[in-house]
Amino acid sequence: MTKAATLLPSVLGRILRVPPSSAGAIITQRFSHNNKISDESRIIDKREVEEVRVPVPYGEIAGKWWGPKDVRPIVSLHGWQDNAGTFDRLIPLLPHHMSFLALDFPGHGLSSRIPDGMTYHTLDSIYTLKMVMQHYQWKKISFMSHSMGSLVSFIFSSVFPDMVEFNIGLDALKPHISDPAKLGPRLQKRIPQMLMADMRNREKSEPPSYPYEELVNRLHLGSHKSVSKEAAPYLLNRNIQKSAVHPDKFYFTRDSRLKYSVGVGWGQDVNLELGKRMTMPYLFLKAKHSSYYEDKKYFNEFVELVQANNPLFELHFVDSTHHMHLTEPEKVVPIISKFLCKHWKSDATGQGKSQ
Repeated sequence: MTKAATLLPSVLGRILRVPPSSAGAIITQRFSHNNKISDESRIIDKREVEEVRVPVPYGEIAGKWWGPKDVRPIVSLHGWQDNAGTFDRLIPLLPHHMSFLALDFPGHGLSSRIPDGMTYHTLDSIYTLKMVMQHYQWKKISFMSHSMGSLVSFIFSSVFPDMVEFNIGLDALKPHISDPAKLGPRLQKRIPQMLMADMRNREKSEPPSYPYEELVNRLHLGSHKSVSKEAAPYLLNRNIQKSAVHPDKFYFTRDSRLKYSVGVGWGQDVNLELGKRMTMPYLFLKAKHSSYYEDKKYFNEFVELVQANNPLFELHFVDSTHHMHLTEPEKVVPIISKFLCKHWKSDATGQGKSQ
C-alpha cells in the first residue's frame, strides 16, 4: 500500500467522523493505487466536509457538504459525466463561514442511477433539485455550478426566480443552439446506442477495465486536456471501481446511458425569454480557452439581453480551460469570493435535516 493510502484513512476518518479503518474501506478501492492523493488530503483537511445522502424514489442522491451544517449551503452542480469531486480544489479556498453542498447528479459519482428502461434528460435535474430542497426544507436555494450543472442552475433559476438567492455559472451560460438539420441524424444514432447501454446495464456485466494510469490519461484526453492529469484523481475518486475480473485494473462506474443523452433542444427565443427572468444576483465566468459550443453570436445576444435587464449580472473572462475551477482554482477564487461576500446572506440558515 502506498504512503498516501495509509495517510488518507486518518484524514477521512476526521472528516467523515468514522474510524480510520472504516475510512480506509471507503477509499481502498479508489485511492490505494494513487501516489499523488496526499495532495488532496492536504487540501481537504483544511475544511470540514461530510458525505451526505438524500433519499429519492429510485435510490439516493449523494453529495459532499462542506462547512457548517446550520447554514444553508450553496448548491454546487458538476458537469456532464463529472461528479461532486470537481469542486474539491475550489471550495476549500472560498470563505469558510459559508457552506457548500456539491451534489452528484443521478447516474454520476456515488448517486443512484435512474431505473432501467429510462433515459436521462436535462430537465429531470430540475425535479431532482426540488426533491433536495424538499428534503432539507429549504425555501430558497443558491447555486455555484459548472458546465451541464450551470445549464441546470440557469433553467432552475429562470423557472423559479423567487426561490433563487443568487446564481454562479462556470463556462456554460445557457442551453446551446445547434443546427436543426443535425437533430434528426443525431437522434437516429443515439437512441439505438442508449438502448444498447440500457441492455448492458440490465445484464449486470462489468464494463471494460483499465490500469489506473490509463484512466487518468483517458479522462485527460477525453476532456480535450481541460482536466489536467494532476487534477484527474479528484474526479476519479467518485467515478471508478476496482475490477473483480482484473484485480490490477479499474472501470468507470457512471451510467453509460449518460453518453447518449440529448440536450433540451429548444431555440434561442426560449433562452432569451428565460433570460429575462434572471433577476437575481448572477455571476458568469467564461474560460478563454474553451469552446462556446455554438455560434458565438448566440452567446453575445444572450449576454446583451441579461445585461440590459439585470443590473446585478457580472461577466468575467478567465485565462483558463473549461475545468478552470478544478485545474486552476486560484484564477477564479478572487472573483467568486468577492461576489459571495457581496450577495451571500448570513441569515441563510439550513432549516432542514442533516445526514
